[in-house]
Amino acid sequence: MATKRILMLVGDYVEDYEVMVPYQMLLMVGHVVHTVCPGKRAGEQVRTAIHDFEGDQTYSEKRGHNFTLNATFDEIRLEQYDALVIPGGRAPEYIRLNPRVLEIVRHFAEARKPIAAICHGIQVLTAAGVVEGRSVTCYPAVAPEVQRAGGTYVEVPMDGAHVEGNLVTAPAWPAHPNWMARFLELLGTKISP
Repeated sequence: MATKRILMLVGDYVEDYEVMVPYQMLLMVGHVVHTVCPGKRAGEQVRTAIHDFEGDQTYSEKRGHNFTLNATFDEIRLEQYDALVIPGGRAPEYIRLNPRVLEIVRHFAEARKPIAAICHGIQVLTAAGVVEGRSVTCYPAVAPEVQRAGGTYVEVPMDGAHVEGNLVTAPAWPAHPNWMARFLELLGTKISP
């Protein structure tokens, strides 16, 4: 298996599981993952939020952990990366206001490199204008944004994932096994028993 270099876009109050678990899974299978946040450097941290499904009309939110960045946002060179991961949580609603973040997403979309986005991470895709004419899934509350951005929202179970071309999307962290499995397939990662 060839090692892939993966860029992960995060920010303060990124969803805890959606950053920690995929980061660790991708490292476990031998890939290099660089985590970056606008305005922050390698060694700095972002705070995470824990979103849970506890029987309310929407998810609950609690303070999570600190997650340490291992790369500097202003120093990344996009041509060095094979794929992009965008976790959900609160971070997407404000990192999508950063023009460089949108430029990064467009680079991966135009180059047809694999992009994995989950939950509210799809807000970054809609802001970058890369879902028009595409089908994606997301947390249901983000579906209207997908539709307004010219995309087709696909309803899947909370533990499901959806693939269209280079996009792998999922509604929330219960989908990690499916979401990451589909992403690894796009990366060409082979896991032997």
